[in-house]
Amino acid sequence: MFMVERLQVQSRSPFEIHHILTGLDKTPEIMVESELFMPEGEGPFGCVIALHGSLGWASHHQDHINGWLDAGLAVCKVNSFTSRSINSTVDDQLSVTHSMMLVDAFRTRSVLEQNPKIGKIGIAGWSLGGTVALYSAWSPIIEILGAPFDAHLSFYPAAHIRPDIQNWADSSILILHGDADDWTPLHFVEGLMPQLPNATLHVYMGAHHSFDSEKEFELLPKAVHLKKRTARIDKNGYMSGKLFLGIRLPLNERWQRRWIIRILRNRGAHVEGNPAARADSLVRAREFFKEQLC
Repeated sequence: MFMVERLQVQSRSPFEIHHILTGLDKTPEIMVESELFMPEGEGPFGCVIALHGSLGWASHHQDHINGWLDAGLAVCKVNSFTSRSINSTVDDQLSVTHSMMLVDAFRTRSVLEQNPKIGKIGIAGWSLGGTVALYSAWSPIIEILGAPFDAHLSFYPAAHIRPDIQNWADSSILILHGDADDWTPLHFVEGLMPQLPNATLHVYMGAHHSFDSEKEFELLPKAVHLKKRTARIDKNGYMSGKLFLGIRLPLNERWQRRWIIRILRNRGAHVEGNPAARADSLVRAREFFKEQLC
């Protein structure tokens, strides 16, 4: 048996990491709702803050959550989309961003750490949420948003952001990814790994995006995908990316991102469940959090 508590947390909606680093107090305020699942007993219990992907909450997310609950962990599901009246960001990636979800996660953490039944707190996310789970370990973000998480579990994240300041928290990071992923390609993670302390990358050969689901092979024709270009964050929080002929363009504002998406025409990505990868990831993710949070 588990107790379910609904939380409301005051958060903000910065469009990009740039706005977290340079003017968070000027960004719109938002009340974000979460569901906290607590085991019976006195605790303290290790707790996982869970963040969905661009399609919102799905059944395979719940499969992992059930495994963590069965392991004696608490789980807090953050509803970043529905709190902003959004169902999906697959087609634009602009209406709810990883930066907004970063603030949601840290603000939720600050509330949970006041609960005497909560011990160590980890973070997990899939795809868009996986990007949040990964970059929540970057020290400049932690310095502004709060205390570091005790563990980071990232499923097939978009790891295309390259910060000039290469300081990261010492907490363990586990990244689970498929080498056939054409939505958030594996090579971005591989390129980031050298600067990540205490990070482990586990690759599932032949696995697509959402490998831990039970989805049939499907093309999402309007999905905004990544190819090879990375985004840089300089020491002042300014974000930019190279377009053509080495020209570097700003990526800080919504209209700039919309313009880049229109120019690059990066549309179309596949999803598919992979039974072997799914089974392994359910066990691997559970054991990771048992080791790090219990």
